[in-house]
Amino acid sequence: MPPHFDFMEWWRKNNLNGTPVVVKMENPDNWSMLELPSSTTEHDLVFADKERGKNAKQLTWVMLLRAHQAAGWVTWGAQGLCGLLSTIKKRLIFREGVKVEPQRSRLFSTIKALLTFATLMLCFELIAHMKGWHFTSAHMHIPVQKTYRAFFILSMSHGYRITQCLGCMWIKLKRIKPVPKEHSFEASDVEQPYSSYPMVLIQIPMCNEKEVYQQSIGAKGLRIVYRHRLIRTGYKAGNLKSAMSCEYVKDYEFVAIFDADFQPQPDFLKQTIVHFKDNDELGLVQARWSFVNKDENLLTRLQFINLSYHFEVEQQVNGIFLNFFGFNGTAGVWRIKALEESGGWLERTTVEDMDIAVRAHLNGWKFVFLNDVKCLCEVPESYEAYRKQQHRWHSGPMQLFRLCLPDIITSKISIWKKSNLIFLFFLLRKLILPFYSFTLFCIVLPLTMFVPEAHLPAWVICYVPGVMSLMNIAPVPKSLPFIVPYLLFENTMSVTKFHAMVSGLFQLGSAYEWVVTKKVGRASETDLVGLVEKEEQANIEQSKLYRGASESGLDALSDSSNQLVKPKKKKVNQLYRKELALAFLLLIAAVRSLLSVQGIHFYFLLFQGVSFLLVGLDLIGEQVS
Repeated sequence: MPPHFDFMEWWRKNNLNGTPVVVKMENPDNWSMLELPSSTTEHDLVFADKERGKNAKQLTWVMLLRAHQAAGWVTWGAQGLCGLLSTIKKRLIFREGVKVEPQRSRLFSTIKALLTFATLMLCFELIAHMKGWHFTSAHMHIPVQKTYRAFFILSMSHGYRITQCLGCMWIKLKRIKPVPKEHSFEASDVEQPYSSYPMVLIQIPMCNEKEVYQQSIGAKGLRIVYRHRLIRTGYKAGNLKSAMSCEYVKDYEFVAIFDADFQPQPDFLKQTIVHFKDNDELGLVQARWSFVNKDENLLTRLQFINLSYHFEVEQQVNGIFLNFFGFNGTAGVWRIKALEESGGWLERTTVEDMDIAVRAHLNGWKFVFLNDVKCLCEVPESYEAYRKQQHRWHSGPMQLFRLCLPDIITSKISIWKKSNLIFLFFLLRKLILPFYSFTLFCIVLPLTMFVPEAHLPAWVICYVPGVMSLMNIAPVPKSLPFIVPYLLFENTMSVTKFHAMVSGLFQLGSAYEWVVTKKVGRASETDLVGLVEKEEQANIEQSKLYRGASESGLDALSDSSNQLVKPKKKKVNQLYRKELALAFLLLIAAVRSLLSVQGIHFYFLLFQGVSFLLVGLDLIGEQVS
């Protein structure tokens, strides 16, 4: 006879060590339980039966509150769905307050063809399902095992990330960090303690960045020479190349470079320059970025995850074990001799920072990354700005790879360093991973829903990407609740990255696009007053500038007050056609997966399709209208 189990007896026994549970009901949406400890006496045991009914009522209240919360989640989901449908109606059907992305490409034409094929196949499947038709394909066979092996080989490429994460854990466990040979440049002379410090030139290349230029200039408090180029070829590389040709550069030994929105700390130079002392092989000291607007919206949170992994894992591990990493273009100090011996700034790609870093590495210069020296900056708050930035960051490396490959092969560095540059630094990070993410999750997976013989296992579409996402979030554990949005958004961004990679690799026209990443101009995370008073501060900072001679030969430029004020254009949201087409392709594949009851494939396709839809409608990041 099975043992008798009385739930109320169990409930009473587990409540003998304290008074009954007290439920606070001031706010039904935010309730809590509190147990008040007290000693157990015979009196408590006598009245235990009386307490049983009271505890049952409290349990009922708890269950009702749980049901209330569940209903709240359902209501929230329904409201979100209604809002999404309303936005689709306004933006996609009636085109209210939006503009369509004008760009046409072969990639978009291919996606449209796949979408047409999927739509026709779904219609055929629905008709066949209603008619009760059945088809067999006894003579059709797809070598699924070979497909699995191909995916397994691509998945093994993630071993690079695993190795880097293990290296980061080892660095933290052993508390390894770069230590300068001398801890200070200060001289023993108490009257002139800073006399032995080297001369450092500070350069702030910028173009059309009126929202943020006060941030970098205002952090130094020194005399500023404003150098203006009328013929602005070469973008940022052209600015830096022009600045290094000035006569006064010969008086300096080092150059610190900051983008317009960066706000270095007062002791930045003291913490970085000291690493150059008695270390003649050191060419670059790179500091880490810190973000003032990382919690502004979902887009900035997801960028924070990516960039934290980049600095905490990639840059730190490569700096410690290889003495090489890609220069981030800002918040770094270069030895001018290293720049000159490596050929200086070149205008041949849109990633001049990576270009000079690779050439300096081939010339034998070493790099140091300081993870504990941080420099405040901003991340893009709008999807349009972030998308342009990512296109440049993924097309430029492919341009550079084509140009640098002969130099890498013929250089005098070791075979290991050559292999690291070719396969890990370029091909894996900038070519294989975008290709893998886009083709697998955006093309192969939805099309397999219409080919019964082809089946992707759950570990390919769920477990491997999930593990990789966990590794990316590991440097910022507080971002763990964003793991699902992060995974879906990274797959969504693979379209932009894949298109940029192809453009750079085959030298297409979009590979040479350079659009300044728009920033807001926050001085700190809580600087709301600063945003309101930017115009007043701009006038104050303008008076502090010394406008030196420009390349045009003019001694001074006309004041901004005399210039014509251009009327501001009304901002509208974008409609991104590639993302929208892929959204419908994935959603159609989700419907087909639902008909065949494929479980996890349906949920992945559904959520990934909704993710593409949100991005395609410009519903992530800063909202304009």
